[in-house]
Amino acid sequence: MERHFDQQLGVLRRNLIQMASVVEMAISNAVKSLKERDSDLAHSVVMHDEQVDDLELEIDKQCVDLLALQQPMAVDLRFITSAMKITNNLERMGDLAVNIAERVVPLNQEPQLKPLIDIPMMATIAQTMVKDSIDAFVNKDTTLAQAVCQRDSTVDALNDQIFRELLTYMMEDPGNIIRAVHLMFISRHLERIADHSTNIAEEVVYIVRATVVKHRKHRLSEL
Repeated sequence: MERHFDQQLGVLRRNLIQMASVVEMAISNAVKSLKERDSDLAHSVVMHDEQVDDLELEIDKQCVDLLALQQPMAVDLRFITSAMKITNNLERMGDLAVNIAERVVPLNQEPQLKPLIDIPMMATIAQTMVKDSIDAFVNKDTTLAQAVCQRDSTVDALNDQIFRELLTYMMEDPGNIIRAVHLMFISRHLERIADHSTNIAEEVVYIVRATVVKHRKHRLSEL
């Protein structure tokens, strides 16, 4: 019975990793469609969102079944309950990738407002946070999880900087407003992706150390 339970946990872990991989690709393609002005790639991101939703439903069912039938304790219980939260964060990241792609399509129909510098930089940090949060989960690495959380403030600062710069473009010429608003939303979506990565990193700490760090002023710095 115990071996069968371990096998079920292994399947759950693999499904989470698969979902994370699909979401990482969606984010990467959404950003690439912006940088390369590739509307076909943006449409592809939107079309593949259903795959993320299906994986979320499958993983949620696995978690509920494991909780109901196996009555896990201690670290296994923390893993399963955290898996449900991680899945929810991944699904939201998939939605945000779609939101970015949907903004890219109208942007690509207009002349470029400005050279893209800060948004790709922000995207690179956010994408790394996604990858590292999942690596931290797979390897039970709280040090890597802490590094993910610490990078969140860098993304927040870039989002603020981009907002101020785009606001200047809007004030200088009303003809810039629509394109600037699309870019503001893309920046905001990337900032939210970083937030969800931070949430996953915090769940890693909970799984490994049984310590709740979310909502704390200093988060992981106190561990």
